[in-house]
Amino acid sequence: MKKEKIVFGLDIGTTKIVCLAGKLNEHGKLEVLGFGKSKSLGVRRGIVNNIMQTVESINFAVTMLENKFGLKVDSVSTGIAGQHIRSVQHSDYITRSNPQKYIDKIDIEKLHQQVKQLILLPGEEIIHVLAQEYKIDGQTEISQPEGMHGRRLEAVFHIVAGQTAAIKNITKCVVEANLKVTTLNLEPLASADAVLSSEEKEAGVVLVDIGGGTTDLAIFKDGIIKHTAVIPFGGNVITDDIKEGCSILHKDAELLKIRFGSALPSENKETEIVSIPGLRGREPKEISLKNLSKIIKARVEEIMDQVYRQITAYGFQEGKNKLIGGIVLTGGGSQLKHIKQLTEYITGMSTRIGYSNEHLSQATLEEDISNPSYATSVGLVLRGLKGNNLQDVKDISDEEIVYESTFFENWSKKFLQYLLNEK
Repeated sequence: MKKEKIVFGLDIGTTKIVCLAGKLNEHGKLEVLGFGKSKSLGVRRGIVNNIMQTVESINFAVTMLENKFGLKVDSVSTGIAGQHIRSVQHSDYITRSNPQKYIDKIDIEKLHQQVKQLILLPGEEIIHVLAQEYKIDGQTEISQPEGMHGRRLEAVFHIVAGQTAAIKNITKCVVEANLKVTTLNLEPLASADAVLSSEEKEAGVVLVDIGGGTTDLAIFKDGIIKHTAVIPFGGNVITDDIKEGCSILHKDAELLKIRFGSALPSENKETEIVSIPGLRGREPKEISLKNLSKIIKARVEEIMDQVYRQITAYGFQEGKNKLIGGIVLTGGGSQLKHIKQLTEYITGMSTRIGYSNEHLSQATLEEDISNPSYATSVGLVLRGLKGNNLQDVKDISDEEIVYESTFFENWSKKFLQYLLNEK
């Protein structure tokens, strides 16, 4: 009997770390077998800034998954984001010695490997090599060249690159948690796999994943990735603005945002007030929900202005680039009340909130995994299960990791206890 393939996705985010386990059922839907999550204390704006804390956060999430659901995690498909990510367009070609022989996977792989030798800025390396269009002896608009004949095989590529140091820090954290990194995926591509339909990708759509530290963007058209970008702020800056604007603690600001926050001040009345418990010996603090909404709206507008700038840079108003599918918002920040309406007002594009329902089997867990905050985790598992071309993702070899396990000995117990107390 064939053993069922189980894939573990590890989303190392700015606010939380999630380890999700899943397999495909007989209908091709993702059956989630379990999950573990922890507060992320070692990541800022998508970049690891404290390896020890990140390792222990990963350990906590993995241990939770293993103990609660009886699964053993040994390797993970993980994601990467951060403001160091950039994308470039590049054309390249190979000349085949025998044009009478049909083009096969070896030819395509040779072209991809050649592109991976592209010289980037100092300290950068390639994460994804994504073919947008192939050409054979001048014939254009070929999506699948395999099986065709020709001498010159050419392609236009969308290349995603990142800082080598940031990539190594992510992989080092996973390895120090006694796990193997199978592939490294750009997070908005994983989120897109979870919440977008093939029809939307064909029609033209913008995926906007609003995380805690970054807002990730991916544009699809004709079923092909056309543009990616990472905006270096997300939901956490909204919380920081509330904290400063209302002169309250960070935890109270986050709670206010989640429970009472709105991106449209016009939806709140002047008389709507919420009371926040004061510090020891002090009176409770009263917060106007209209003022709260004004603070939130100002920051969301800034984020969406950056999103619209990226969409405009793509040239979506041109006929062939028209994005009929509009915008799909996902990630934890997409759950902010009235953010859909404000996005439509700023961009003039139809917008919906992206859930993973279409790709998930009927949930049996106590937590709603279709929630937008789990989109990246679901996408990472899907990318592992459906066997994306290895030409297109960064494969991590053991030689790339410097092992320093002794550096992390005697650290775990106190930090794990801290995380348990926090929960």
